Amino acid sequence: MSTRTNAYADWAILGYQTWLLGVEASIVIATRLNGLAWQAPGSDKEVVRMVSEKIAAITELQMRYLTGGMGSTPLAASQKTVQHYRRKVAANRRRLSR
Repeated sequence: MSTRTNAYADWAILGYQTWLLGVEASIVIATRLNGLAWQAPGSDKEVVRMVSEKIAAITELQMRYLTGGMGSTPLAASQKTVQHYRRKVAANRRRLSR
């Protein structure tokens, strides 16, 4: 396989990972909205937690960008960004599914 083909494959994999992030985030959003709509115990705390988690996630990511921890290519930075958010979303999904 040539380098050019590998580069295209890497971008295609990134596209798939981004799509998975969207699906997982949609599940988390639906779960949270369901809890809010039915006024589940702790739903008021969940709203505060949701906002604070988003601020913490973007702040952490921004610091990694500013300190050069995201790689030296657009592909590497994109992969690490999607990986960062997929970890956060997966943790929320596990926590909310209990």
